[in-house]
Amino acid sequence: MLRRTLPALAILGLVILGAGPANAQPISADLVNPVEVAYADRVEKLSGKSILVFTPHPDDETFSMGGTLAVLAKNGNKITIVIYTNDNKGSLDQEMTSERLARIRRAEEEKACEILGIAQENIVWLGYEDGDLEYADPQRLRGEVARQIKIHRPDVVFSPDPGAKWEQWHKTDHRMSAFITKDAFIAAEWHLYYPQHLLDEKLQPYQVPLVYHYYSHEPNYEVDVTEVFDLKTRAAAAHVSQFEPSTSKYTPDMPELVAKEIDKGFRERNASNGRLVERFRREVAP
Repeated sequence: MLRRTLPALAILGLVILGAGPANAQPISADLVNPVEVAYADRVEKLSGKSILVFTPHPDDETFSMGGTLAVLAKNGNKITIVIYTNDNKGSLDQEMTSERLARIRRAEEEKACEILGIAQENIVWLGYEDGDLEYADPQRLRGEVARQIKIHRPDVVFSPDPGAKWEQWHKTDHRMSAFITKDAFIAAEWHLYYPQHLLDEKLQPYQVPLVYHYYSHEPNYEVDVTEVFDLKTRAAAAHVSQFEPSTSKYTPDMPELVAKEIDKGFRERNASNGRLVERFRREVAP
């Protein structure tokens, strides 16, 4: 979830396109010290792998890495999306209720994933309240995330960037999801952190081998998503409630002009040397 207080074009200009405050969530920051990765090991070439994606809200993974998800799905990888919150607060419509918005957001996420090639049964909802993730019990939350890691045993994890040398600024929910996900890597590796996982469910410990952090201010890796970019923008537009006019007065129908502006905005921001790219901070487990 990004920002909903402005019309769709302004949302894209200020937050998604990064033209506003320096601490806005970065969709495609400039590369910093790009890493060299063998051709066969590049994200674009992965096939038959287990991919686990953690996202604070239903839409963050679409906006930040929808093209990469489309590539991974196209190549036959098993993708699981773990969503921390139900995103049930972000509406200016005073006739909207939290319960109804949660149902709307779930349906929008399922539609976006369908467009990208991800099955509905591969979406895991942790079910926390929108905006309240930082007030959840962190020990319990870390355990829930570690459990997902042990269940899915991913070859690659994608998550918001907590920062490398220092803590990276994030808005609420994004902060907690970034740090809890990173903390859960250790908890998943050492069985005595949550012994009930092994004792009750026979879930063996697991070490996450490779992480790609999105929403990074210091990305060192980029994925060419030119060929699938239309899938990304269509999936983004599936989150109808997140753009005007539906933010102020909900309607399930998105005006054609808004959909075109969403497509235009993402294409402008993800453009690089004649290509369309998504960027991450790549981190190999020690």
